[in-house]
Amino acid sequence: MDPRLVILSRGPQLYSTKRLAEEAEKAGWAVRILDPLALTVVVDENEGKIFHKGWQVECEAIIPRIGYSVTRRGVSIVRQFERMGIIIMNSSDGITRSRDKLIAFQMMSAGNIPVPITAQVVSWEDTNRAINRVGGTPCVVKSTEGTHGSGVFLAHTDQHARQLVYQMLERGMRPLVQEYIEESHGKDIRVLVVGGNVVACMRRSSIGDEFRSNFHLGGTVEKVDISPEFKKIAIEAASILGLEIAGVDLLESERGPLVLEVNSSPGLEGIEKASGENIAAAVSERLNDLLRVLGEGNNKSISGDLNIRSDDSSKVSEY
Repeated sequence: MDPRLVILSRGPQLYSTKRLAEEAEKAGWAVRILDPLALTVVVDENEGKIFHKGWQVECEAIIPRIGYSVTRRGVSIVRQFERMGIIIMNSSDGITRSRDKLIAFQMMSAGNIPVPITAQVVSWEDTNRAINRVGGTPCVVKSTEGTHGSGVFLAHTDQHARQLVYQMLERGMRPLVQEYIEESHGKDIRVLVVGGNVVACMRRSSIGDEFRSNFHLGGTVEKVDISPEFKKIAIEAASILGLEIAGVDLLESERGPLVLEVNSSPGLEGIEKASGENIAAAVSERLNDLLRVLGEGNNKSISGDLNIRSDDSSKVSEY
């Protein structure tokens, strides 16, 4: 019987979801794409169960593609799958860490990963001090949570920075004030890490006056070769946050590479086309490696947080 893979995604027609399904099927997996919001969790004295439209979901592995808007619900589903002792490509803890920018920066800084100077503001009285700590304006003001560049602004003056911070505080958001890296304005490097290895890289560049380089905002992408230092930092950043699949965004600064963000559900379209690399196939290869380890009864961690949790590796469930 083919091993069974569930891809948790609200967008079965999205490029990334389709590519992951296609390559997994080529690698011998029986694939189902399920909306995490359509799943029901049952918690009991054993490992618990997950149901979809009345049918129990049973599989050997999952790939979570959890969007920011459904992080809390999606993470609870991933956590339940973890209890069931299957292969998890990005743990619930890893997703949670990557979604909170402050937590991610704290963990990376503690692990000696270079990041831009960042200050969290919890009251308007702290705003001026935060701006000074990051080197003054221009500076970046952003929400602790967000994706595709949303909630990220470049403030050219102290007054503009204060206005942005005040607006976020009034909306109940937790703003961050961050150092502006002038030499990397409008560009960054996205590094795709799978299973502790760099599988693809691209440089993203913004268009016009836009300082955010996100592909979804109309930025351009191109293949780029990065140094061993960049690769090492990207791999370590993914490992520290406990991610099997990670899109690590790096800035090229005068003091060396700086990690701007780590994405636990990175898009594949731009980077596969720019780099020419088959990232979805690399994910499937990693899945097969982890399945072999699980089949051998070796439940120990591989390269840090392997994201496999199993009380009984001999259990193989039926659909």
